[in-house]
Amino acid sequence: MVSLLARLPLPGQRGPGAGRPWYPAALAAAATAAVTLLGLAGLGLAVVVVETLDPAGGLSAGGAIRAGGQLWLLANGGGLDLASGPLVLAPLLLTLAVAWGLSRAGRGVARLVEPAGVRAAAVVVAAALAVHTLLAVLLALAVDGPGARTDLVRCAAGAAVLALVAVGWGVLRETDLPDAVLDRLPLPARPLLPAVLAGLLTALGLGGVVVAVAVGSDTAGYAAVEDALGGSGAGALGLLALGALLLPNAAAAALGVAAGPGFAVGAGTVVSVHGISLGPVPALPLLAALPDTQAVPLLAFVSQAVPALAGMVAGTVLGRRMADDDGGSVVAGLWGVLTGVLLGAAVGVVVAAAGGSLGDGALADVGAPPVATALSVALQAGIAGAVGAATARWRSLG
Repeated sequence: MVSLLARLPLPGQRGPGAGRPWYPAALAAAATAAVTLLGLAGLGLAVVVVETLDPAGGLSAGGAIRAGGQLWLLANGGGLDLASGPLVLAPLLLTLAVAWGLSRAGRGVARLVEPAGVRAAAVVVAAALAVHTLLAVLLALAVDGPGARTDLVRCAAGAAVLALVAVGWGVLRETDLPDAVLDRLPLPARPLLPAVLAGLLTALGLGGVVVAVAVGSDTAGYAAVEDALGGSGAGALGLLALGALLLPNAAAAALGVAAGPGFAVGAGTVVSVHGISLGPVPALPLLAALPDTQAVPLLAFVSQAVPALAGMVAGTVLGRRMADDDGGSVVAGLWGVLTGVLLGAAVGVVVAAAGGSLGDGALADVGAPPVATALSVALQAGIAGAVGAATARWRSLG
């Protein structure tokens, strides 16, 4: 969509932005609006198709479209006030899809208009941020109704933060600003970002494996919950899609167990290597991954190797990417400690984004504790990162 808009010349235009100071902002606004409209259309169509195939005829077409809009708002960091309490839980897979679309929009606009300097780049980001936030507020007003009131403040703030981060990142990738900043930092700072990203992806990937093994070990429980909610093929497809959207959330919760603090699904259900407390949970098939007894499963103990493995990967990437004049193994080990600490901070941010609330009272707190998880991962990944970076650096120097 961005490339299509880029090829459509404005009346009297001689080149991208030639004599048109408003052109970058207008193009950013149009590209951002296209991301929102296409995303809502695809999500609404998917919900309508699933509901149409349901022989029980759950929601009308209008209700299905409204549900798709509410899901979009949740993915953008918004919230709903239900009869059972506030629902604040972003399906992170959908959030990542929205962020990817916004980032591509920002990158495409920046590639076309080639903003010169911080001010020109800020104009593009500000226009995209304003449009995305405005559309989120309008959507919140449109889907607001009895039984599911929208939290306008949270919807606006969440959409604004997501647009700022995603579009800002896309614009920065097409400018020289990151290189100018990195050139002012100590030399080994340049490979820090890819190293931390590699470690974070490793941690989330291993967390996903833990969730998959836990669900696979209780397929009977998964099937029982699915049958209780309605055994139609469309219902099973909808539950499977919802579980896929929440899979990154579950992987982040698994990182809480791996790091030590554990995670909670409300006040009555707490899972950690120190003990398990089981209470009532929502009827969601993905929660079949929860233990069936009070005994800590072997998988929870095995998962404790995840922070160290992620730190080792991050340190290895750092050591391999260091330049020839960045120092030896000792210097690489020190930078590996910093890489592990930054990895812990990144895990804390992901865990905070993955958690939320499913209502009042017993379900007011869902997810792993961000601060405790970040500190635990930083400690373990920092040590492993130092070893991985020093070893990789020693091998690269021969």
